[in-house]
Amino acid sequence: MSEDTRAAASEVAVPAAAVDIPLQLLNRERAILQFNRRVLAQARRDDVPLLERLRYITIVSSNLDEFFEVRVADIIEATRLPASGVTRKDLASVAQAAHELIDEQYALFNDVVMPALHRQGIVVLNHAERNAEQRRWVEKFFENQVRPLLVPVSLDPSHPFPLVANKSLNFIARLGGRDAFGRENQIAIVKVPRVLPRVIRLPDGLCGEQQGFVLLTSVIRAHLAELFPGRTVESFSQFRVTRDSDLDVDEDDVTNLRQALRTGLSTRHFGQAIRLEVVSTCPQQLSDLLLQQFELPDVALYRVNGPVNLVRLNQLIDQAEGVALHFEPYRPSWPERSLPQSQSILARLREGDVLLHHPFESFEPVVQFLREAVQDPDVLAIKQTIYRTGAQSVLMDLLIEAARRGKEVLAVVELKARFDEEANINWAERLEAVGAQVVYGVVGLKTHAKLLLVTRREESAPADGRRAAQTRLRRYLHLSTGNYNPRTSRLYTDMGYLTADPGLTAEADAVFLQLASQTRARPPRHLVTAPFVLHKRMVQHIGQVAAAARAGQPARIVAKINALTDPGLIAALVTASQAGAKIDLIVRGACMLPPGVPGHTENIRVRSVVGRFLEHSRILYFCWGAADDEEALYLSSADWMSRNMFRRVELAWPVRDKALRQRVIDEGLVPYLHDRSDAWELDSEGRYKRVAEGGVSAQRALAQRYSQR
Repeated sequence: MSEDTRAAASEVAVPAAAVDIPLQLLNRERAILQFNRRVLAQARRDDVPLLERLRYITIVSSNLDEFFEVRVADIIEATRLPASGVTRKDLASVAQAAHELIDEQYALFNDVVMPALHRQGIVVLNHAERNAEQRRWVEKFFENQVRPLLVPVSLDPSHPFPLVANKSLNFIARLGGRDAFGRENQIAIVKVPRVLPRVIRLPDGLCGEQQGFVLLTSVIRAHLAELFPGRTVESFSQFRVTRDSDLDVDEDDVTNLRQALRTGLSTRHFGQAIRLEVVSTCPQQLSDLLLQQFELPDVALYRVNGPVNLVRLNQLIDQAEGVALHFEPYRPSWPERSLPQSQSILARLREGDVLLHHPFESFEPVVQFLREAVQDPDVLAIKQTIYRTGAQSVLMDLLIEAARRGKEVLAVVELKARFDEEANINWAERLEAVGAQVVYGVVGLKTHAKLLLVTRREESAPADGRRAAQTRLRRYLHLSTGNYNPRTSRLYTDMGYLTADPGLTAEADAVFLQLASQTRARPPRHLVTAPFVLHKRMVQHIGQVAAAARAGQPARIVAKINALTDPGLIAALVTASQAGAKIDLIVRGACMLPPGVPGHTENIRVRSVVGRFLEHSRILYFCWGAADDEEALYLSSADWMSRNMFRRVELAWPVRDKALRQRVIDEGLVPYLHDRSDAWELDSEGRYKRVAEGGVSAQRALAQRYSQR
């Protein structure tokens, strides 16, 4: 059973048997779809540039693809397990909510965004709208660029239904007449290669003052009959199949995880079919045939009024011109006040810790931190976790260079980072080829913690000044709430932490040792790790806050996370609310805790912030009294989900420097609690309502503050 199937079994149904929660929790899948509704709402906003509104529509499509590939696939698997408590009724309910969201998405695309782009001179022309000259150009494009790559397959006993890859574009056609051999085989399939562009810009001379585009589907549709000379195309439709994309590898039963995953990647695109998309005009005879072919129930059929893959309209966004139609470019600033560019980063860290707030502050200091370590002859060892770095990565190139220079390099590569498996396997092989030590974490656990440790040989003068200088090893550490990916660091809000604190760095070294050797380690005093103590520590802090509330002491919790679905943490929060603690939860995505339920959660407020940047940082604040030692602030790589607490290697670390702690509160929590532009509040029924429109945006305020710096 996959990690997410276990999650489906434990989190779709209310886990009352495991944890005593005195109220009905919200459905996790509906909560995910609700998040996508909030993303889709960005496409309705007049204050968002038009092409960015279209981008939000494509983001929803991308999110829904993964939702079906992972969540719905796991729910289907869970329905086959009687002990899971997940039923076909649960599956039907999720499907109905997905249908409603997708219908809303296409209505917004067709009725609002595309007409608005048309008014701005950006037009997507179908065959009927193209003039004679444009049609001639499209015909020539089809003949030269498209037709040579298309191989129609007419179905008969010797030509079975071709294997259709996950999320690929295809056409099905019903043909009249007879084929070249005199037979009446009626059904043909046309697979569209991924190498063909899905959006084609027409030459400016053909469009006057407008920017004209045609979709590949429209090009093929206009010339579909030419693929079947001597026959008539009686009916046809685009179609697209979404498949289960989980790489289900039994780690206990393989001798080489990397090789097993490499093999699994070759078959990922052909997993069990989960969803079938066709155009709204698809005849029922064809849709029924496709459902039968892919062994899908009627509820898995999605008729859409437009292209079956809106994600590919990103190509239009990239090609269309118009400065006012995009967000104004934002350039992250170098943190000159805390990290002067004229000073060595390692030398600066000997003076104190440095906090980085992305994307408002540049990710480049992290790159420079590693580059300096690679080039420093006194740096002996570099250790780093690798989760999502991307197919191209300056950080990975630097690790390779470090190994070539003879430094000890340890890379903990998470091979099971979903949809990044191939890139991570490639990096692992390149690192090993230059002598780096590569390990893949712990069997059964994903290594999701983000840390980079540098060990340097340094000389220190003796205190009395009479003896010779002594050599010692000193460590430098970077911790992060987000991935080591410079590209996404410009799109996601995250916090990074640079330190030479001996306690933190020694415990980080122990984490690497444990990941490599899998030996028992002394419980850390500073770093809080999962799957060992993170969940217990969070529940403990929530309990301290609850006890303070009962005693009439200050009692406060503010947690900024991406998801809240863990039953144990929810139960603890309910208890703290009942005790009178004031609790604010800033949960970007799925939240199963219903706030405002009398007698249970009336002291809990849940809000979600959806803006230009993807909220990704995890910040946890607890206060259980008035004294300095009665509060704690953590940054973390982990969300409050069971998988993060028990089935992943995660880290949370305390921010003990008072100035930096206050900065985290002032930048990472307070603005989001007062956001009145991008914030939504959750009610007890699981519905979200925008707080206000036209007010202060936390993201815009932070971007403006850092731009002024």
